[in-house]
Amino acid sequence: MSDYTDIRSETSGPVLTLTIDREVAGNKLRVQTLLELKDALQRFRTDPTLRAAVLTGAGDKFFCIGGEHDETTSLDYSQVLPIIDVYEAIDTIAKPVVAAVNGFAVGGGNVLHNVCDLTIAAENAVFRQVGPMVGSFDAGYGTWYLEDSVGRKRAKEMWYLNRKYTAEQALAMGLVNEVVPAGQAVSRAQEVAAEIATRSPMAIGALKGAFSARHTGVLGQARMAHDQQLTLYLATKEAHETGHAFGAKRSPDPETFWS
Repeated sequence: MSDYTDIRSETSGPVLTLTIDREVAGNKLRVQTLLELKDALQRFRTDPTLRAAVLTGAGDKFFCIGGEHDETTSLDYSQVLPIIDVYEAIDTIAKPVVAAVNGFAVGGGNVLHNVCDLTIAAENAVFRQVGPMVGSFDAGYGTWYLEDSVGRKRAKEMWYLNRKYTAEQALAMGLVNEVVPAGQAVSRAQEVAAEIATRSPMAIGALKGAFSARHTGVLGQARMAHDQQLTLYLATKEAHETGHAFGAKRSPDPETFWS
């Protein structure tokens, strides 16, 4: 999938910027939007020239105000928005994703930015969870990761009382990393992403895998073992000797492992 309709994908050096391009709909996430985000994130994962990404919404009013469901469809699991696939991709890709919240981050939009590694918020940004007000909830990434960011009591407050929080309040709570003037969230997030891109990609990947493994269990451990540790191991003399020995149908010589 390369001809996107719901998102824009742009690169500048090692930084990828993904923009949810549905401004007239509040940058809501529909099935097409999520499929495109998932595809773009997978491309980001496998592109060795890209080191960090920025995720934002089009315009200066909305980051994302949640999911857009088709009320004409029957309750069918095949019709549930594939949002978890996007959350999982952001959380497990061994490269940082920086959210640039340029306006309202509501419902799934608040979860989306919080799943990202860092969040840069414009001073006009607004954060809110509205699930119980509209008969919805996110009892997974929306609760576990929110509790990690703002603490148990505050996370329950956000979900149970559905209040609006300003960018400065979000900063004080630990929900965002930095607040910048209106209109500067994307450029600042790109600066931060570019700075991270100068760091060791192996070290950043291992750190992100460690953070992810706390919640994702075997998936997080597998990412660390496969994406980082296995890469290093395959370059060792031990790996070379055992591989050559297998091909030659002989026993490996341990003396060569460290010589």
